Amino acid sequence: MSATVKPPLGARVAGWFTPKIALARVAWLRTVLYLFVILDMHAFVRDTRLKGEHPGLYQPLLLARIFDLPKPSVANTTALYVVLIVACLIGATNWFPRVAGWVIAPAFTWWVLIGMSDGKVDHDHLALVIALWVLPTVKSQKRGRAAFGDQTRSEAAGWAVRCVQICVIATYFLSWVAKVRSPGWKFTWPGSAVLTWAIVRRPHPVGEWLLHHPWMLHVMQWVGFIAEFFSPVILWLKGKWQLLGALFFLGFHVANTAILLIHFLPTVVCWLAFAPLERIVPWFRKKRLARDARKTEEQPESGRQAEQQAGA
Repeated sequence: MSATVKPPLGARVAGWFTPKIALARVAWLRTVLYLFVILDMHAFVRDTRLKGEHPGLYQPLLLARIFDLPKPSVANTTALYVVLIVACLIGATNWFPRVAGWVIAPAFTWWVLIGMSDGKVDHDHLALVIALWVLPTVKSQKRGRAAFGDQTRSEAAGWAVRCVQICVIATYFLSWVAKVRSPGWKFTWPGSAVLTWAIVRRPHPVGEWLLHHPWMLHVMQWVGFIAEFFSPVILWLKGKWQLLGALFFLGFHVANTAILLIHFLPTVVCWLAFAPLERIVPWFRKKRLARDARKTEEQPESGRQAEQQAGA
């Protein structure tokens, strides 16, 4: 009996970064994320065009300075808006996903660079922006509706999905890093009154009720702090354990929304990279075949009953 030979460490590391994943998952992610970009432009980073009307207040972020991007104006922000809407609608159909994707990625990056140029950079957009850059790297075998059921497994698809997953988790872990990076840190953040301050700043019935129970706020701070530190573990979990980890963080966002009205939807939608979206179409096909089979079985039976009634 020959012993199982493990692949070299380098091959295992490369395999982790490039798992073979069905192209259907990428197709679903394209549709959901490109449509979400349109929502984001109107609901979250929605003041980009307004900043084009007041370019004197523009303070370019580091990336904008590196690439020497022009100041926002009415002309370029309006053009950016139109290009993004058209490209997202085309990309969401999965007909020209790579062409549309390579337009959406830089255009939306520029859109958020302008929108966040007032000094408040929302880290909940990290995974979304990276997702827009990696999705066009995947070559589709099928287009249109057929792409949603394409079970062809691809390392390129796996790499793109893994990048999104890493950035989703990095959103939490880097948040933990930001909390502990102060030189004199001694459990300052989880033991502070930061949630109390946030609730007073953004009053909400649920949060105001919690103000009467400060011990609960401290427990929540510690739970969030510890969860952010251990969040990278989710990348190595599988099956139901990974599902439980995802549900925990989704519950974390539900609690944030209920207490502080902070939603983190750009990150939440990117959690779909962990979901087996490629199973959606096969599941519906299986249900439809089962339904058709039942109808086929019922037809002869109804015919026999009709003959018996006619004979009687």
